Amino acid sequence: MNKSKVREQNTDEGIRLNKYLSDAGFCSRREADRLIEAGRVTINGRPTQMGQKVLPGDVVKCGRETIESNEKMVLLAFNKPEGIECTTDRGNPDNIIDYIHYPERIYPIGRLDKNSCGLILLTNTGSLVNDINRAANHHEKEYIVRVDKPITKDFLEKMANGVPILDTVTRKCRINATGKCTFNIILTQGLNRQIRRMCEALGYKVVFLKRVRIMNINLGNLPEGHYRNVTEAEVNKLMKDLKNAENK
Repeated sequence: MNKSKVREQNTDEGIRLNKYLSDAGFCSRREADRLIEAGRVTINGRPTQMGQKVLPGDVVKCGRETIESNEKMVLLAFNKPEGIECTTDRGNPDNIIDYIHYPERIYPIGRLDKNSCGLILLTNTGSLVNDINRAANHHEKEYIVRVDKPITKDFLEKMANGVPILDTVTRKCRINATGKCTFNIILTQGLNRQIRRMCEALGYKVVFLKRVRIMNINLGNLPEGHYRNVTEAEVNKLMKDLKNAENK
């Protein structure tokens, strides 16, 4: 999976430094801006400034570390177990990076709280993280949920039409009962612990939550604690959907 976007922009016009650092998997664009402003990033040994571009052959460093552009995009689908945290903080004993132990620098796209399990994507490509996380694009995420008591028609209707949490009302969503205490729900936003908070607001407690789909990428029968490379076909569909969302 060649990262065509980077190759297309690595022309004589160069690529913006913050995007270069992000696409290299070194940090987010926001963090890159902070590092540049702090004077920690150099190109060919010289100090840099905001908006500066990286040309082919340039040597980019942050402190003493050389930042090399990724020639190949890594995108993993991981079935996260409960108890693992979606953080890159290696000081956290439950961090997802040490658990996966992937040989290249990667980081999670979005979050899945510690008490939940299921699909989380990880990549080395910062721009992909930004595109998928952009809530305004209304990307679908699908979950299966079990609560602590029987669900009612009223509960399903209120969940579907929006629940007041975190000083806002959640977007309308698709939900259907799959059992006495279980349901399937498809969200298009990612508020903090959204499903748990929605249920709590209606007098229910989530006892099991599993994410099974992000956009066109499904968890399928991937064993818990394992990861797989997202397929070429999945990546092509994902990129197409992201582009279409940006053009709306």
